[in-house]
Amino acid sequence: MSESVRLAKRLATEQSCSRGDAERYIEGGWVAVDGKTVEEPGFRVAPGQTVSLLPGAKLEDMRPVTVLVHKPEGMYADNEPGSARDLIVPKNLMPGDRSGQRYLKRMFNGLKLVTPLERAASGLVVYTQEYPVSRKLVEEGKLVEQEYVAQVTGQLSEGDLARLQRGLAFEGRPAMPMKVSWQNETHLRFALKTPPLGFIEFVCDTAGLRLQALRRLRIGRLPMAGLAVGQWRYRLDYERF
Repeated sequence: MSESVRLAKRLATEQSCSRGDAERYIEGGWVAVDGKTVEEPGFRVAPGQTVSLLPGAKLEDMRPVTVLVHKPEGMYADNEPGSARDLIVPKNLMPGDRSGQRYLKRMFNGLKLVTPLERAASGLVVYTQEYPVSRKLVEEGKLVEQEYVAQVTGQLSEGDLARLQRGLAFEGRPAMPMKVSWQNETHLRFALKTPPLGFIEFVCDTAGLRLQALRRLRIGRLPMAGLAVGQWRYRLDYERF
């Protein structure tokens, strides 16, 4: 009785192509086993199973991706199971996504969160495979402005508001000016260079306000516009943080 073989080996034999090209076809989502797409080159196939290339199959190098996610409050933002990373599935893709990217399992290879956000907060978080994006948002993060809306209770005098705008030192980080303004009677808008976790709650406590909810609306030049809670989309080629 013949034994099963790796899908890449079987495809290379049947298509008279190199093992490397076979793996690219498979990881590109162009190969089916018994009619079901398989994206793992090491998948074992038995002699009686049918292996086929899907219509339109082509060899292509997958470009690294950056994904924008609208994290709901109460969910962790990290790289572990159960975090906002789990939202990146086809059913949650924003309707009308214009990237033209195909959803492939290999887009998760090396995909990392680069914009931490408190579990209690909601709003925009970014996962990326792209080194330039990671460098911009992590290594140069202190230069990237972010925008938040904080729902608060309490009163704030004009003097206190001016003091907040001059900035507050926090956990060894020197005070940096920030833009703080009332959006309405219960919501404060903050625009500041990448704040450490817990900073906005600290600012509110210092000013005698109680933080009820926090939402991140923008990171650099990219807003959350169009993303409903729990949805995600790909960063478009022309978009820059």
